[in-house]
Amino acid sequence: MGFNKKQDAVSLAQQQRAREQREVEQAFMKGVSDFRDFIAPSSLEIESGHFRLGTLYARAFYVYGYPRQLFTGWLSSIINLDEEIDLSMFIYPVESQVVLENLRKKVSQLEAGLQIDAEKGRVRDPAKQAAIIDAESLRDSLQIGEERFFRLGMYFTIYAKSLEELELVQHKVETILGQQLVYSKPATVQMEQGLNSTLPQMMDQLMVRRNMNTGALATSYPFTSADLTQENGVLYGINMHNSGLVLFDRFTLENANMVVFAKSGAGKSFAVKLEALRSMMFGTEIVIIDPENEYERLCDAVGGTYIRMSLNSSTRINPFDLPQVVDKEDGDNALRSNLITLHGLMRLMMGGALSPIEEADLDQALIDTYAKAGITGDPLTHQTPPPTIGDLYETLLHMQGTGPGMAQRLRKYTTGTFAGIFSQQSNVNINNHMIVFNIRDLEDELRPVGMYIVLNHIWNRTKSDKRRRNLIVDEAWQLLKHQDSANFMFSVAKRARKYYLGLTTISQDVEDMMSSQMGRAIVSNSSMQLLLKQSTSAVDVLSAVFKLTSEEKKRLGQFPVGQGLLFAGQNHVHVQILASPTETSLISTSPDEIKKVQEVASRAQEAYQLMTQGKATGNIAANQ
Repeated sequence: MGFNKKQDAVSLAQQQRAREQREVEQAFMKGVSDFRDFIAPSSLEIESGHFRLGTLYARAFYVYGYPRQLFTGWLSSIINLDEEIDLSMFIYPVESQVVLENLRKKVSQLEAGLQIDAEKGRVRDPAKQAAIIDAESLRDSLQIGEERFFRLGMYFTIYAKSLEELELVQHKVETILGQQLVYSKPATVQMEQGLNSTLPQMMDQLMVRRNMNTGALATSYPFTSADLTQENGVLYGINMHNSGLVLFDRFTLENANMVVFAKSGAGKSFAVKLEALRSMMFGTEIVIIDPENEYERLCDAVGGTYIRMSLNSSTRINPFDLPQVVDKEDGDNALRSNLITLHGLMRLMMGGALSPIEEADLDQALIDTYAKAGITGDPLTHQTPPPTIGDLYETLLHMQGTGPGMAQRLRKYTTGTFAGIFSQQSNVNINNHMIVFNIRDLEDELRPVGMYIVLNHIWNRTKSDKRRRNLIVDEAWQLLKHQDSANFMFSVAKRARKYYLGLTTISQDVEDMMSSQMGRAIVSNSSMQLLLKQSTSAVDVLSAVFKLTSEEKKRLGQFPVGQGLLFAGQNHVHVQILASPTETSLISTSPDEIKKVQEVASRAQEAYQLMTQGKATGNIAANQ
């Protein structure tokens, strides 16, 4: 008996020590900060219509109404909104068999209602018929396993620094959702439950849910923020999704080619000139083929070389020029490549396709013409002055077979109307950071030939001197009208990556370009696309080519000037192209803008003259 009392005393003493130890630990832990202390707000005040979280005012909402159809990315406008918003989505799967049974009952009720209306002579209710069609379609999809059924609860909480600002944010959010027929309500008298439902703790305390099938639920995928920003790159404009900057380096893609499509006056040349001007800051060399004299002011402003191509111009380009190479194998390849290019050029000059015999004779004549000038596959011989079209004319004239006939077809380029411009040695120096070839004054018949020769001249320069370059071809449809020049453009687009070249193709005739096999091939070999405002007919063509969403397709025909879709790889961005006043004065082709620039320059000149005269008067007075 005494032993038990002793044990009880020991047990009581241990319990007492344990209790004291716990009290000490609890007192200690009260003075230690844990993770909850760091993330917890300083205070939380809950009212019926809002709650105050520290210094911020907040309001929780639930989404209760959806339209009959939802489109992909409908949440992106909310996610990319420049406001503080917490958004949560709760998705509950539902057994298909349960849904099928409910749908069967619903369809029976709707059909019975239609039948009763018909018997009583009431006007047909289109809403009931649409509901029956939707229910039957969903039943078929569920039955074959194509769709599944879910219940979706969507809640969001907005934050602001004052109640007035909170009202403005609420109006902004409700307006954006209302435009898409998505309706929300504040969780009045349930603000605490709304807060808990939007915190990342998997607690759906509002329990406001809506039935959704797989397709509709997929459109609500929240990670749709479109962003196209790199640490280094050219500023293309403002991202209209999230007001961020679109900074991108096109040379980081699989290839640096870009196509630009827009109707006349939508700002395509403005966008391309702006990119060219900003690319030069990174040391990129710019080469432009200008068919409408739009790039002269920009070229003069940056100290570039402006080359006018016309029968009256002193500029001469010899299509027989060869790129400068060192390796013997490269020298042979350079000669063969130029022979192939000359075949296409001769077909253009002779006005059409050649027969197989004419092709063979022309090939031999080209080889003999180079040989007579002392040029072979050996790169050492490439330093010799190359032959000209006049030399080829002489070779064809003295050949047997079809040679004399082809020589007669070439005569207008040697001694006829078009003599001089392409039949003499080159006198063009393209060793500059910006080179513009103006082909506006070339006759319509000469323009495809001129563009072909200029492109070949640039291509030879690109192969012999590899550096970061952008080649801009404006109004490319003029080249694509002819098979040989279209093939050459496609060859450049396909091989440009190997020579650190980015090809920019600009066209306003989308349908003509996309109806051409080579035009479509050039588009598919371009990793970047800029689509500005389009005509109604072009929207359908581009939608099929670029797999545009219904929203992108709708916007494409309604964009204001300077806005468009920029595609870079897999990224799609709605971009607003903006330029500084100085850049605008250099690149704008708007008559009003040009007039303003001229007026400013005139006033500056007058002010300078007045200032000069004032100094002169002051000097005279001082001397007296």
